Amino acid sequence: MSEQVRVERREGRLAITLSRPEARNAITVAMYAALADAIEGAADDPDLRLITLEGEGVDFTAGNDLKDFLGLRPEPGTGELPVHRLLKALARNPVPIAAAVHGNAVGIGSTLLFHCDLVMAEEGSRFVMPFVDLGLVPEAASSLLLPRLAGRRAAARYLLLGEPFDAETAERIGLASHRVPAGTLGESFEQLCAALLAKPPEALRLTQRLLRTGAPDELIERMDLENRHFGERLQSDEVKTAIAGFFAGRERARS
Repeated sequence: MSEQVRVERREGRLAITLSRPEARNAITVAMYAALADAIEGAADDPDLRLITLEGEGVDFTAGNDLKDFLGLRPEPGTGELPVHRLLKALARNPVPIAAAVHGNAVGIGSTLLFHCDLVMAEEGSRFVMPFVDLGLVPEAASSLLLPRLAGRRAAARYLLLGEPFDAETAERIGLASHRVPAGTLGESFEQLCAALLAKPPEALRLTQRLLRTGAPDELIERMDLENRHFGERLQSDEVKTAIAGFFAGRERARS
């Protein structure tokens, strides 16, 4: 596992923590591989009853590490980007997943939440999906799932315009299942996990599977469509210009 993805077993729970706080948990190719390894491995472990996702430091995750991102190339043979292996593992995952969100959840930091069964968001959290601003298209089947949750018009605000939204909105549109006051996320999330782990494990898994029945094939089909466009966009001048502009703006802000 990447040192920047901490994976711990805790009595039926696989606790996964993004542990790159100095970079706001921006996700690198190596981190995507570690995350995919963990999720895929959990699927084959009958003793696991819960997977949890958290971020260390001030943010859940700042999304893709854009410097690393510029060098992304599809994997030989599959034509997929490393992130897409993780997303498909999440879509197929048979173990209940709960996520705890604080600070910023940018890009994939928001879209991967569509594949979690329960999401607890702390007041002050900020969600944003700036794919179009970076010259890209959405991923994680978010172009399918967000309109279903929020409606097409609201989805257009968050995907076409890239408007950020807060924890209250995340709860209202169904991206978050729980919203808790600032400063209480850690304790509240542990209580949620304890409640899940106290349930009969086979019934928990079967119910999770029923909630997702019919979904994986449809999600994978949409992911494949998004991924094809995403890979093509990565080679475009629009993406290079947008990312160069992002770094230039950050340098200006520092000076």
